[in-house]
Amino acid sequence: MFGGKLGMPELLLILGIALLIWGPSKLADLGKGMGEGIRNFKGAMREGEQGPAPTEEKKS
Repeated sequence: MFGGKLGMPELLLILGIALLIWGPSKLADLGKGMGEGIRNFKGAMREGEQGPAPTEEKKS
């Protein structure tokens, strides 16, 4: 539809409309939640690259 060409004016327009609809406090909460989600995702990806944690097996 847009051909992948969303520029700064378009993004600012979308942000302005979102600000009018939800208000500044709701957008701040949304941004905080998204940031925490991205941080958790990156942490999980780093753990996956290191491999599973070693487990200690008892021999009987």
